[in-house]
Amino acid sequence: MAPSFDWWAKDSHKGTPVVVKMENPNWSMVELEGPSEEDFLITDSPSRLGRDKSRNKNAKQLTWVLLLKAHKAAGCLTSIATTMVSLGSAIKRRIHSGRTDTETTDIDRENENPTVKTRFYTSIKIFLWMSVLLLGFEIAAYFKGWHFGAPHLQLQYLLATPFGFKDIFDSLYSRWVLFRVEYLAPPLQFLANACIVLFLIQSIDRLVLCLGCFWIRFKNIKPIPKQDAVADLESGENGFFPMVLVQIPMCNEKEVYQQSIAAVCNLDWPKSKFLIQILDDSDDPTTQLLIKEEVHKWQQEGARILYRHRVIRDGYKAGNLKSAMNCSYVKDYEYVAIFDADFQPTPDFLKRTVPHFKDNEEIGLVQARWSFVNKDENLLTRLQNINLAFHFEVEQQVNGTFINFFGFNGTAGVWRIKALEESGGWLERTTVEDMDIAVRAHLHGWKFIFLNDVECQCELPESYEAYRKQQHRWHSGPMQLFRLCLPDIIRSKISIWKKFNMIFLFFLLRKLILPFYSFTLFCIILPMTMFIPEAELPAWVVCYIPATMSFLNILPAPKSFPFIVPYLLFENTMSVTKFNAMISGLFQLGSAYEWVVTKKSGRSSEGDLVSLVQKETKHQRGSSEPNLDELKEEIMQQDQKAKKKRKHNRIYMKELALAFLLLTASARSLLSAQGIHFYFLLFQGISFLLVGLDLIGEQVQ
Repeated sequence: MAPSFDWWAKDSHKGTPVVVKMENPNWSMVELEGPSEEDFLITDSPSRLGRDKSRNKNAKQLTWVLLLKAHKAAGCLTSIATTMVSLGSAIKRRIHSGRTDTETTDIDRENENPTVKTRFYTSIKIFLWMSVLLLGFEIAAYFKGWHFGAPHLQLQYLLATPFGFKDIFDSLYSRWVLFRVEYLAPPLQFLANACIVLFLIQSIDRLVLCLGCFWIRFKNIKPIPKQDAVADLESGENGFFPMVLVQIPMCNEKEVYQQSIAAVCNLDWPKSKFLIQILDDSDDPTTQLLIKEEVHKWQQEGARILYRHRVIRDGYKAGNLKSAMNCSYVKDYEYVAIFDADFQPTPDFLKRTVPHFKDNEEIGLVQARWSFVNKDENLLTRLQNINLAFHFEVEQQVNGTFINFFGFNGTAGVWRIKALEESGGWLERTTVEDMDIAVRAHLHGWKFIFLNDVECQCELPESYEAYRKQQHRWHSGPMQLFRLCLPDIIRSKISIWKKFNMIFLFFLLRKLILPFYSFTLFCIILPMTMFIPEAELPAWVVCYIPATMSFLNILPAPKSFPFIVPYLLFENTMSVTKFNAMISGLFQLGSAYEWVVTKKSGRSSEGDLVSLVQKETKHQRGSSEPNLDELKEEIMQQDQKAKKKRKHNRIYMKELALAFLLLTASARSLLSAQGIHFYFLLFQGISFLLVGLDLIGEQVQ
């Protein structure tokens, strides 16, 4: 009920109406009147008493507005307090569980040397302890009167003070200042300047890519198949329908196998013109049985689908695809479409991709972009969506439009089988077999087409652990490949410009320099300049250019603009994993050969759920359905029992160590009154802390 007052019912006062909504359920929506012009007129008329009442009325209205503001502020404080309490309880659970990324699994032991694994973490810890000691030293010097702003002031003060009047601490600190001026600052400044140059080059490259994307949009440039190919598709089954092989490689992915199999079986293409291969590398007998049953059901529905299983998983995904291409019947097919287990192509996928090959014998690959069914699931998936939207909208589209070359994304693409065979087929020498085959095909003169308007739905990793392992593989593999392919690129017959693009832009700048300077400049050099202030990083390097680059990165996903600051901080945080992976791949360390299948959650779009429900209704008449239902029930029960043992959040020690390093450096920056540097180090340190405590992705209760 709304409160009633005598002055509320008067209609003589005409002011500006103000609508205020009460959040408290005991109040309703009421209308308050703002003051009119008459309230501000001062005269000696006999109606002064009426004006005084009106002023009292306005004062009461103002009081109500202030009460509403206070109520809203109290609500915000309550929500903040609740968030802090839940955050504190999550941190307490992490520390109590004691699970860290230093724990090794059987796969880790097989692929990674423990000595190599801890070397990077040990280096970070050394920097951390040095920064803590230096911070204590600098604080003591500050209270002893060493108050410096700029580096030249430090040196002037030092030289102007006679050594005879100094105590032991002052003498020791004076020698420390001279030592860092003479020996530490010059090499640190040189390294900082080198990283700044790399930073500027990479920023220019990103700006050029964005300008290319704007030009494509402005001119409405996009690949268009020839008209006769489209007309042939519309003419029915007698038109252009070449033989297409569809492959779905999978390994222990029982969460998503139904979605992908259902999607490819519903492709709008003549049944006699395409064959589906389910390439199952699962080592779990239950998962194998489930996939076999699913394939059998679709075979009964009339789909041309085969199940293949390898007993020995040599070469991981590349070995799986290579084995499938060795089948005798593959020679009857002209094209092969590849989808990972969590990808769900639309029914018209082949009709929108295959026509681009007709009468264009130079085209070896047609790549579609990805879309994500769980991009709004948590903060981690939102930040991944920003990165991948830029990758497809800008990098892939611009490179495909202007130079007809880009890295194959490993899925949601159609290859001409002749291009695969001429390029040497699938090789198991790296963990990025998709990029490997794309580079070799480009060296043999094949051209690629990227279709930005053809999307294929898939999933993003929802946990930081899964995303971290995925990024390690994605950044170590290119360095492996670069080391192996460099002689072939130099000896190839492609033009000098294409060699320059592949060596400098594709490999060095975007795969090596980017993670190198991101980690070195913002996670090592910047904190060190706080303790060695004679070496400086300008404010535009710390703030303005990174903010501009983040703004450009977020343009392809404009709805994610509110996350621009978390995105900037998170990208610098991920530079630790990317730098470690890059070093592992470049120098052939043990972790470079680690292949871990990205964990899937099995999320579907609404359309997928409807199709699955309809499919299950059709399959109720199958004789094997009751046994399959029992098997599914048993699997669900096993999953529920083992869920707490399998899924958990970890503490990531490298990220935590860097968090304390950056926070220590931010405390040191306060002594020099460096505003922008302080805020950057503070928020970047908090970002590392949140990631190190695994608070950014999926939270397991």
